Amino acid sequence: MKMATLTTFVSLAIMAVLVELAMGANIIVGAPNGGWDLTTNLETWASSKKFSVGDNLIFQYSAVQHNVLEVTKAAYDSCTTSNPLQSHTGGNTDIPLSSHGKRYFICGVPGHCQAGMKLEVDTVASSSPAPTLPVIPPSPTPSIVPHSKAPSKSHSKSPSSKVSPSKSPSVAPTKSPSSFLSPVGSATPPSPSSANGGGLQVKVALGFAFGMMILLAI
Repeated sequence: MKMATLTTFVSLAIMAVLVELAMGANIIVGAPNGGWDLTTNLETWASSKKFSVGDNLIFQYSAVQHNVLEVTKAAYDSCTTSNPLQSHTGGNTDIPLSSHGKRYFICGVPGHCQAGMKLEVDTVASSSPAPTLPVIPPSPTPSIVPHSKAPSKSHSKSPSSKVSPSKSPSVAPTKSPSSFLSPVGSATPPSPSSANGGGLQVKVALGFAFGMMILLAI
Protein backbone atom coordinates (compact mmCIF):
# COMPACT_ATOMS: atom_id res chain seq x y z
CA MET A 1 0.00 0.00 0.00
CA LYS A 2 2.81 2.42 0.91
CA MET A 3 4.68 1.56 -2.28
CA ALA A 4 1.59 2.33 -4.40
CA THR A 5 1.10 5.69 -2.64
CA LEU A 6 4.76 6.60 -3.18
CA THR A 7 4.56 5.66 -6.85
CA THR A 8 1.44 7.82 -7.32
CA PHE A 9 3.10 10.78 -5.60
CA VAL A 10 6.22 10.54 -7.76
CA SER A 11 4.11 10.28 -10.92
CA LEU A 12 2.12 13.39 -9.99
CA ALA A 13 5.34 15.32 -9.25
CA ILE A 14 6.80 14.40 -12.63
CA MET A 15 3.57 15.41 -14.39
CA ALA A 16 3.60 18.77 -12.60
CA VAL A 17 7.17 19.45 -13.71
CA LEU A 18 6.35 18.51 -17.30
CA VAL A 19 3.27 20.75 -17.31
CA GLU A 20 5.29 23.63 -15.93
CA LEU A 21 7.95 23.17 -18.60
CA ALA A 22 5.28 22.97 -21.30
CA MET A 23 3.61 26.16 -20.06
CA GLY A 24 6.84 28.14 -20.22
CA ALA A 25 7.65 31.35 -18.37
CA ASN A 26 5.50 34.41 -17.77
CA ILE A 27 7.49 37.43 -18.92
CA ILE A 28 6.18 40.82 -17.84
CA VAL A 29 7.16 43.50 -20.34
CA GLY A 30 9.63 45.99 -18.83
CA ALA A 31 9.88 44.19 -15.46
CA PRO A 32 11.27 44.43 -12.91
CA ASN A 33 12.18 48.12 -13.17
CA GLY A 34 9.69 49.27 -15.80
CA GLY A 35 6.64 48.35 -17.83
CA TRP A 36 4.66 49.03 -20.97
CA ASP A 37 4.99 52.82 -20.76
CA LEU A 38 6.88 55.81 -22.11
CA THR A 39 9.62 55.81 -19.46
CA THR A 40 11.02 52.31 -20.02
CA ASN A 41 13.74 51.66 -22.62
CA LEU A 42 11.97 48.69 -24.14
CA GLU A 43 14.64 48.06 -26.77
CA THR A 44 17.37 47.64 -24.12
CA TRP A 45 15.05 45.53 -21.98
CA ALA A 46 14.23 43.15 -24.85
CA SER A 47 17.91 42.70 -25.75
CA SER A 48 18.59 41.35 -22.23
CA LYS A 49 15.81 38.77 -22.37
CA LYS A 50 15.42 35.38 -23.98
CA PHE A 51 11.99 34.60 -25.41
CA SER A 52 11.16 30.94 -26.02
CA VAL A 53 8.27 29.02 -27.52
CA GLY A 54 5.78 28.36 -24.73
CA ASP A 55 6.47 31.61 -22.86
CA ASN A 56 3.73 34.14 -22.15
CA LEU A 57 4.37 37.83 -22.85
CA ILE A 58 2.40 39.95 -20.36
CA PHE A 59 1.71 43.63 -20.97
CA GLN A 60 0.65 45.55 -17.86
CA TYR A 61 -0.35 49.19 -18.46
CA SER A 62 -2.87 51.89 -17.80
CA ALA A 63 -5.96 51.11 -19.88
CA VAL A 64 -6.76 54.84 -20.08
CA GLN A 65 -3.36 55.90 -21.43
CA HIS A 66 -2.12 52.95 -23.54
CA ASN A 67 -3.01 49.90 -25.62
CA VAL A 68 -1.14 47.10 -27.42
CA LEU A 69 -1.09 46.61 -31.17
CA GLU A 70 0.64 43.68 -32.88
CA VAL A 71 1.81 44.83 -36.31
CA THR A 72 3.99 43.82 -39.23
CA LYS A 73 7.68 44.64 -39.56
CA ALA A 74 6.94 47.51 -41.93
CA ALA A 75 4.30 48.99 -39.61
CA TYR A 76 6.69 48.61 -36.68
CA ASP A 77 9.46 50.51 -38.45
CA SER A 78 7.12 53.31 -39.58
CA CYS A 79 4.94 53.34 -36.43
CA THR A 80 1.82 52.83 -38.54
CA THR A 81 -1.17 52.14 -36.29
CA SER A 82 -3.74 51.41 -38.99
CA ASN A 83 -4.64 47.82 -39.89
CA PRO A 84 -2.87 46.05 -36.96
CA LEU A 85 -2.66 42.27 -36.84
CA GLN A 86 -4.10 42.24 -33.30
CA SER A 87 -5.39 44.98 -31.04
CA HIS A 88 -5.52 44.67 -27.24
CA THR A 89 -6.88 46.91 -24.49
CA GLY A 90 -7.87 46.50 -20.85
CA GLY A 91 -4.58 47.10 -19.01
CA ASN A 92 -3.49 43.44 -18.78
CA THR A 93 -2.73 41.67 -22.05
CA ASP A 94 -1.37 38.12 -22.12
CA ILE A 95 0.16 37.05 -25.46
CA PRO A 96 1.38 33.42 -25.76
CA LEU A 97 4.53 32.92 -27.81
CA SER A 98 3.43 29.76 -29.57
CA SER A 99 5.88 29.75 -32.47
CA HIS A 100 9.44 30.79 -33.12
CA GLY A 101 10.29 33.93 -35.04
CA LYS A 102 10.00 37.70 -34.61
CA ARG A 103 6.86 39.55 -33.52
CA TYR A 104 6.29 43.30 -33.32
CA PHE A 105 4.22 45.36 -30.85
CA ILE A 106 3.54 49.08 -30.59
CA CYS A 107 1.28 51.39 -28.62
CA GLY A 108 -1.57 52.66 -30.79
CA VAL A 109 -1.95 56.01 -29.01
CA PRO A 110 -0.73 58.75 -31.38
CA GLY A 111 2.90 59.69 -30.75
CA HIS A 112 3.65 56.91 -28.30
CA CYS A 113 5.32 54.61 -30.83
CA GLN A 114 7.51 57.46 -32.08
CA ALA A 115 8.48 58.13 -28.44
CA GLY A 116 9.85 54.59 -28.09
CA MET A 117 6.85 52.62 -26.93
CA LYS A 118 7.51 49.70 -29.29
CA LEU A 119 8.78 46.17 -28.75
CA GLU A 120 10.43 43.60 -31.02
CA VAL A 121 10.36 40.03 -29.67
CA ASP A 122 12.54 37.29 -31.18
CA THR A 123 11.18 33.92 -30.06
CA VAL A 124 13.53 30.94 -30.23
CA ALA A 125 12.44 27.37 -30.76
CA SER A 126 12.76 26.07 -27.20
CA SER A 127 12.75 27.49 -23.70
CA SER A 128 15.63 25.28 -22.59
CA PRO A 129 18.21 23.23 -24.44
CA ALA A 130 17.46 19.58 -24.73
CA PRO A 131 19.31 17.58 -22.12
CA THR A 132 22.45 15.95 -23.41
CA LEU A 133 22.33 12.25 -22.86
CA PRO A 134 25.57 10.65 -21.75
CA VAL A 135 27.24 8.69 -24.47
CA ILE A 136 27.71 5.14 -23.30
CA PRO A 137 30.54 3.46 -25.18
CA PRO A 138 29.66 0.05 -26.50
CA SER A 139 31.02 -2.79 -24.47
CA PRO A 140 33.98 -4.45 -26.15
CA THR A 141 33.07 -7.66 -27.92
CA PRO A 142 35.18 -10.46 -26.55
CA SER A 143 37.29 -12.01 -29.23
CA ILE A 144 36.56 -15.65 -29.76
CA VAL A 145 39.68 -17.73 -29.96
CA PRO A 146 39.01 -20.89 -31.91
CA HIS A 147 39.79 -24.01 -29.98
CA SER A 148 42.74 -25.84 -31.32
CA LYS A 149 41.86 -29.28 -32.46
CA ALA A 150 43.62 -32.09 -30.73
CA PRO A 151 45.71 -34.12 -33.07
CA SER A 152 43.76 -37.05 -34.31
CA LYS A 153 44.87 -40.32 -32.94
CA SER A 154 46.15 -42.68 -35.49
CA HIS A 155 44.50 -46.04 -35.32
CA SER A 156 47.36 -47.70 -37.04
CA LYS A 157 49.91 -49.15 -34.75
CA SER A 158 53.54 -48.68 -35.40
CA PRO A 159 55.45 -51.77 -36.36
CA SER A 160 57.44 -51.47 -33.17
CA SER A 161 54.27 -51.85 -31.08
CA LYS A 162 53.71 -55.33 -32.32
CA VAL A 163 55.37 -57.99 -30.25
CA SER A 164 57.25 -60.47 -32.28
CA PRO A 165 56.81 -64.02 -31.03
CA SER A 166 60.44 -64.67 -31.58
CA LYS A 167 61.55 -61.56 -29.70
CA SER A 168 58.90 -61.35 -26.96
CA PRO A 169 60.44 -60.50 -23.61
CA SER A 170 60.45 -63.21 -21.05
CA VAL A 171 58.07 -62.60 -18.18
CA ALA A 172 59.85 -62.70 -14.84
CA PRO A 173 58.19 -64.94 -12.27
CA THR A 174 56.38 -63.06 -9.53
CA LYS A 175 57.58 -65.51 -6.91
CA SER A 176 61.06 -66.41 -6.05
CA PRO A 177 62.17 -69.90 -7.05
CA SER A 178 62.39 -70.86 -3.42
CA SER A 179 58.64 -70.28 -2.98
CA PHE A 180 57.75 -73.10 -5.37
CA LEU A 181 57.62 -76.63 -3.99
CA SER A 182 60.56 -78.53 -5.18
CA PRO A 183 60.36 -82.19 -5.98
CA VAL A 184 60.56 -84.58 -3.09
CA GLY A 185 63.97 -84.66 -1.64
CA SER A 186 65.03 -81.31 -3.13
CA ALA A 187 63.18 -78.93 -0.69
CA THR A 188 65.01 -77.62 2.32
CA PRO A 189 62.81 -77.70 5.45
CA PRO A 190 62.34 -74.34 7.14
CA SER A 191 64.38 -73.76 10.19
CA PRO A 192 62.62 -73.66 13.54
CA SER A 193 63.53 -70.01 14.01
CA SER A 194 61.82 -68.93 10.79
CA ALA A 195 58.70 -70.90 11.66
CA ASN A 196 58.45 -69.24 15.07
CA GLY A 197 58.91 -65.80 13.45
CA GLY A 198 56.04 -66.37 11.06
CA GLY A 199 53.72 -67.40 13.86
CA LEU A 200 54.66 -64.34 15.89
CA GLN A 201 53.86 -62.04 12.98
CA VAL A 202 50.42 -63.61 12.63
CA LYS A 203 49.73 -63.11 16.33
CA VAL A 204 50.80 -59.47 16.22
CA ALA A 205 48.55 -58.83 13.22
CA LEU A 206 45.57 -60.45 14.92
CA GLY A 207 46.18 -58.48 18.11
CA PHE A 208 46.39 -55.21 16.17
CA ALA A 209 43.16 -55.96 14.33
CA PHE A 210 41.39 -56.82 17.59
CA GLY A 211 42.60 -53.59 19.19
CA MET A 212 41.30 -51.53 16.26
CA MET A 213 37.90 -53.21 16.52
CA ILE A 214 37.70 -52.27 20.21
CA LEU A 215 38.62 -48.63 19.47
CA LEU A 216 35.99 -48.42 16.74
CA ALA A 217 33.37 -49.91 19.04
CA ILE A 218 34.10 -47.25 21.69
